[in-house]
Amino acid sequence: MSDRTSPSNNVVTLRWQDRKLEMIDQRVLPARFEYLVYDSAAAVAEGIRSMVVRGAPAIGCAAAYGVALEAIRLQGGLAEKFNSGLEQGFEDLAQSRPTAVNLFWALARMRRVWDGIQGAPLAEVAERLLQEAHEVLAEDIRINRAMGEFGAALLPDGARVLTHCNAGALATAGHGTALGVIRSARDAGKKISVIADETRPFLQGARLTAWEMVQEHIPVTLIADNMAGFLMSRGEIDAVVVGTDRVAANGDVANKIGTYMVAVLAQRHGIPFYVACPLSTIDLTLTSGKKIPIEERAATEVTGFRDCQWAAEGVAVRNPAFDITPAELVTALITEKGVVAAPDAAKIRALFV
Repeated sequence: MSDRTSPSNNVVTLRWQDRKLEMIDQRVLPARFEYLVYDSAAAVAEGIRSMVVRGAPAIGCAAAYGVALEAIRLQGGLAEKFNSGLEQGFEDLAQSRPTAVNLFWALARMRRVWDGIQGAPLAEVAERLLQEAHEVLAEDIRINRAMGEFGAALLPDGARVLTHCNAGALATAGHGTALGVIRSARDAGKKISVIADETRPFLQGARLTAWEMVQEHIPVTLIADNMAGFLMSRGEIDAVVVGTDRVAANGDVANKIGTYMVAVLAQRHGIPFYVACPLSTIDLTLTSGKKIPIEERAATEVTGFRDCQWAAEGVAVRNPAFDITPAELVTALITEKGVVAAPDAAKIRALFV
């Protein structure tokens, strides 16, 4: 079920309408702009799995609403059925995607709320979970704006900023992480232009980042992923700003496949490499990036796109969705608490004191 709507400069990736969750279908942008409607945890889990919604913060928000939707759906029945059904909802959502830690952070937050009101009337439980989902979304926007202000100060007026994948409003509840830095720099009066890697194989840069920047009249140039080094060697890139799906306790960064190559190139050319990173994306339980699970996606994403296949039938395919950028390649993490230059385990631990 979809709701076709004209896009505006204020991209609202997720919205709560008529007691249901609506999410922009990011698989069909920029050809079509439409919302899909969700009314259960299983449906939201499938929306996450199929990449209707993507980007770690947006996935976390969607998961929170998925829990609330399941509680609303089950609130008219018996307590035993409510509890078992909600447990299944948590399980379905947890299995939707493995790398983005915000998913598990949001589910843990929703479970703490549920645990705190066990025994209350089911309608009250459902309403309290919905309130928490609303707060997860509102908090994400506040965090993105805080990160944007800290990050904007790092970019000089006139900076040409390379970004990889999409870490904009479409990847969050609003404003964005990496693109939030760029938006905030623009709002501060700086003349910022964007160079967007197309981001094979799902083309999030070509389809989503370019679309967001065009909507906001921020100058953007699209390049193929293998062109970044050439532009760096010509002095045409001043900074790199990316988002992240998970950061290990030592500062290693998991982000969309291809980020590691960009970081290596940036170091080679003396270009700062910044990672916009809400604290909810830092996983203190993992000592290094080697322990971050890397999702492998379908071969068909590599052998073609939509109805067009360009690869030979029968070819073997690898399709890891993410790679790991070692902390020593990261100039700074940009968090809602400030900028962490040359991140390491001690500096990251200090963020949580």
